[in-house]
Amino acid sequence: MPAPRAAPPGPHTDPHPARNGGDDPSAVPSTGARHPPRPFAQGRKAVPENVILRGRTLRLEPLAEHHVEALARAAAGDRGSYAFTPVPCGVEAAERYVADALAARAAGRALPFATVRVADGRVVGSTRFCELDYWQGPVPWPPAPRGPLGPVRTAIPDAAEIGGTWLSACAQGTGINTEAKLLMLRHAFETWGVRRVSLRADARNLRSRTAIERLGATLDGVHRAHSRGLDGMVRSTAFYSILDEEWPRVREQLEQRVGAARPEGASARSLVPA
Repeated sequence: MPAPRAAPPGPHTDPHPARNGGDDPSAVPSTGARHPPRPFAQGRKAVPENVILRGRTLRLEPLAEHHVEALARAAAGDRGSYAFTPVPCGVEAAERYVADALAARAAGRALPFATVRVADGRVVGSTRFCELDYWQGPVPWPPAPRGPLGPVRTAIPDAAEIGGTWLSACAQGTGINTEAKLLMLRHAFETWGVRRVSLRADARNLRSRTAIERLGATLDGVHRAHSRGLDGMVRSTAFYSILDEEWPRVREQLEQRVGAARPEGASARSLVPA
């Protein structure tokens, strides 16, 4: 990725008013375009600031070096579902996996998590925010995701992707993945105030595509012959998205699925600073 270019924030007003006590209380809706560019965050959660996202059955905690051995153990069981997903095999591979993830976080490109099962405190997989895209400053050409134009820790993304998700065989089909997606989508839409969350899958990976569609995401299209897959074959990629105006409907459906509907007036965020 090219080095970010320094540029001062613009004068635009954040169109998202304060939500759940986490946003700038002075922000007011813009009178211009529906989604004008936003300035650097002031009083909002920074990215990639580490947070812990807590649910009933799992905890998403910032991926760190001390997770290496636990990740290796989580991936050591039945690996039959990993044909389309990069999952470390062994401690050395887990060390590289964590190092690469932390480098992406330091560059402002990703926010990786270890997935921890609450019942026994066992690490059962990993997931992350990636392809963080910032829409401040001059419009780049050709259009492409880019990092923040200013300091990483004072910027928030305008769009994000959820990806790099895998679970140990013992955690698959238990509802952990659905609740993890609910926590991450809440954070993206209600703390960062993103316009769009994207998800993607190898077009051949019907299991992953079905799971994405059950979240309520819309299929944007299939990019044919998009890239090489893990098996070395040229793969097509199915792209999905959830927009900010679709989030209330998606949230309601997910909360019903995980039995996590909140009492009226309760906080929509399940997170604490790490």
